[in-house]
Amino acid sequence: MSEKWTPASWRSKTGLQMPTYPDAAALEDVEQRLGVFPPLASAGEARKLKSKLADVACGKGFLLQGGDCAESFAEFHPDTLRDTLRVLLQMAIVLTFGAGMPVVKVGRMAGQFAKPRSADTETIDGVELPSYRGDMVNGMEFTEEARVPDPERLVQAYNQSAATLNFLRALTQGGYADLHKVQRWNLGFVKDSPLGERYADMASRIQESLDFMAACGMTSQTTKQIRETSFFTSHEALLLNYEQSMTRVDSISGNWYNTSAHMLWIGERTRQLDGAHVEFFKGIHNPIGCKVGPSMEPDELIRLIDALNPDNEHGRLTLITRMGAEKIGNVLPGLIRAVEREGRCVVWSCDPMHSNTVSAGGYKTRHVDAILAEVKAFFQVHKSEGSHAGGVHFEMTGKDVTECVGGGQAIKEADLSERYHTHCDPRLNATQALELAFLLAEQLKEDRMAEQVRVAG
Repeated sequence: MSEKWTPASWRSKTGLQMPTYPDAAALEDVEQRLGVFPPLASAGEARKLKSKLADVACGKGFLLQGGDCAESFAEFHPDTLRDTLRVLLQMAIVLTFGAGMPVVKVGRMAGQFAKPRSADTETIDGVELPSYRGDMVNGMEFTEEARVPDPERLVQAYNQSAATLNFLRALTQGGYADLHKVQRWNLGFVKDSPLGERYADMASRIQESLDFMAACGMTSQTTKQIRETSFFTSHEALLLNYEQSMTRVDSISGNWYNTSAHMLWIGERTRQLDGAHVEFFKGIHNPIGCKVGPSMEPDELIRLIDALNPDNEHGRLTLITRMGAEKIGNVLPGLIRAVEREGRCVVWSCDPMHSNTVSAGGYKTRHVDAILAEVKAFFQVHKSEGSHAGGVHFEMTGKDVTECVGGGQAIKEADLSERYHTHCDPRLNATQALELAFLLAEQLKEDRMAEQVRVAG
């Protein structure tokens, strides 16, 4: 970290993808108010997540990161939060069984309200207005009034995030995350899924493992780890004025922590080495992530790693690749080799969503086959390079939406209009997300068994 770093030092740099507020005084007032609001996430929780991610970086864990493309104010409801958490818990137990190692659960929740956009404006029927940048910035309605950036939305985002975190903590610590309960949900999914026969064997084996543990006296009543789980939150730290207001000195370590979430990441569009976002991330001690697209060069990646993690701290930095199914096999090997050659310690995670977006019938969508192809290629490359494929990063929801094409439900492009509810990018629905978890678990299990054979031989 630079000796000159402060939570405000990013303001001397160029910050992309941030709105221009017409009322500077109103924005300053909101920033000051946020600056004395209670933290949403504690420094201790962030350190706990960093410790778990350090195990992932060393090949002793797996990262599952998922949730909404962009949270909304209008759809804020406990059922929505519960259903998304439920699917993430279901995915986690399946992946834990396949990987044979702990799964670190991180939600794109309680702060994922802002989105970068490819253009500053959009035009409909000859009318040009500023782009919608997420509920934290402006309104989705295509009116001049709604599209004006409003700083009061930062306060509303904080309040909704606080309520979300409170609810998530109650669920994960109050029995909702009990492994036996989660597995019963999985058994129900397998029974009703068109691809149920393919998953039945794994679901049965997971149930046998839980029954064996119960026979040994490890039940929900006797073992805290069975009835409770750790769940962390994350979002793209796009609006640095909000993030600065939520950055505080930890009373225990004396270090700066961003208390808006446990983990934050820099997007593909804002990862410039001399930019405001990289500058801000240099000084916070949270575990952080950075999206890595197909244009990234090996030397550039090493410079970025050194800027964000100069002490090569384990668990500090997660590289979230978003290459596209057709490009990942050509680009990723060179990046992995550079990181290995230079001895840098990172968590490698795969975002198979963002570079597989296509248009169909006036809708943005993603094909499940392309998403799965990128994930498979990600694992194959890491296997070939001898590195650890550390995690996956999905945009998904617990709702039965029709936004991505394919999967066991065989959603077609003609079906997209039925339940296309996203405020920005298309998400996997609950069934598609869990199907991918089972398929991924099969891959993880095969790799684990092959490694055991190799070591034994």
